[in-house]
Amino acid sequence: MIPCKPTATKLTLFILSLVVFTAFNKVSAQDGKALFQAKCQSCHNIFKDLTGPALMGLEERHTWSDHKELLAWINNPGGYMAKDAYTTGLKAKFGSVMTGFPDVTLKDVDAIVSYINSEVANRNKQPQGEQTGEAVSKSSSQNAVIFGVISLILAIIAMVLMQVNSNLKKMSDDAEGIERPEPVPFYRNKVYIAMIAIFFFIVGGYFVTKGAIGLQRQVNYEPKQPIYYSHKVHAGINQINCLYCHGNAWESKSAAIPSVNVCMNCHKAIQSYEKVFFFKQKTAYEINGTAEIQKLYKYAGFDPKNAAAWDPSKAKPIEWVKIHNLPDHVFFSHAQHVRAGNVQCQTCHGEITAMDEVKQVSELSMGWCVNCHRQTKVQFNYDSTKGNQFYSIYEKFHNDIKNGKMDSVTVKDIGGLECQKCHY
Repeated sequence: MIPCKPTATKLTLFILSLVVFTAFNKVSAQDGKALFQAKCQSCHNIFKDLTGPALMGLEERHTWSDHKELLAWINNPGGYMAKDAYTTGLKAKFGSVMTGFPDVTLKDVDAIVSYINSEVANRNKQPQGEQTGEAVSKSSSQNAVIFGVISLILAIIAMVLMQVNSNLKKMSDDAEGIERPEPVPFYRNKVYIAMIAIFFFIVGGYFVTKGAIGLQRQVNYEPKQPIYYSHKVHAGINQINCLYCHGNAWESKSAAIPSVNVCMNCHKAIQSYEKVFFFKQKTAYEINGTAEIQKLYKYAGFDPKNAAAWDPSKAKPIEWVKIHNLPDHVFFSHAQHVRAGNVQCQTCHGEITAMDEVKQVSELSMGWCVNCHRQTKVQFNYDSTKGNQFYSIYEKFHNDIKNGKMDSVTVKDIGGLECQKCHY
């Protein structure tokens, strides 16, 4: 007779199995998020069609519940489509063939699908009409006003009740023959006046302080530009390196706005946008990419019908509106961060490859920068022949890392918190 395990042991094993399974799925979803952002995000959204179809419920379409089939499509879209009617229909609908990713593995596909399913599940868990971050912020602001009004009303009611109590006390004393001084009206009562003054002082001080803290902070600032330029199309879909247009970021303080001639390097040949139209954010206004290219030609003085006669010297600058602004007393070097520090553009500018209209996503406050300097590890991978030579002078740190005294160096360790680093 085989002895049975105690119930407690069975329960423990079950819980441990559940924890391990959950942790595995979580890791898989996290890995899938990174892969999705790197491989898929430029053309796909989980919940809506972009350049490619929405990915929600992809396992229910076609034969892609078998991830091996999905992998075959991702590795070689052209070869797969040649013998498959469904994917041929996708090309007809969206006007292009998906870029192949031969380096993607079956494990990668599993992780991406796991992430997509987790996002769908999280969305389904949300109650109907759940507010977005912007709506929540607006709601919080409205709630603050309501609470302020209610507090003011309660304060007024309290003062009225105190005055009524004083009057009733006076009437009671008169009935009993007790002489008391005439009650002072609340608008002449020094205590009431002092309470009101303190109240307005606190409220006014709060809003003044909040406004002062928020100076030069323009989170979600999204000005209208003279030409609708989509970073998603250029840096995302077409994979144009940021430094091609913003080459100064590699070697100078400013990233610089590209000149018209830089734009014309490509658009002298690319004269139309034949892919699907994209919509202006927050509106239903459809953007015609070809029409926006024609605006560029007006600034460049370029006639597509007579390209040979184009004179670049007659071009006039495009008056782009700067989005990311820092106070005049702040020094920020793009070269120091991008070249020496190997900091990715997305660290400060957000997921720029997924933005049609660029907006400021980071606070860019002193506290935000200081926290980054405290947490960011410096790329100290230097030796005599290769690596980041900008930090070769820090011999002590290099020796401490080799000897195991420290495993990494942060920006603050090399003086990143010194005032004069950022302030003149």
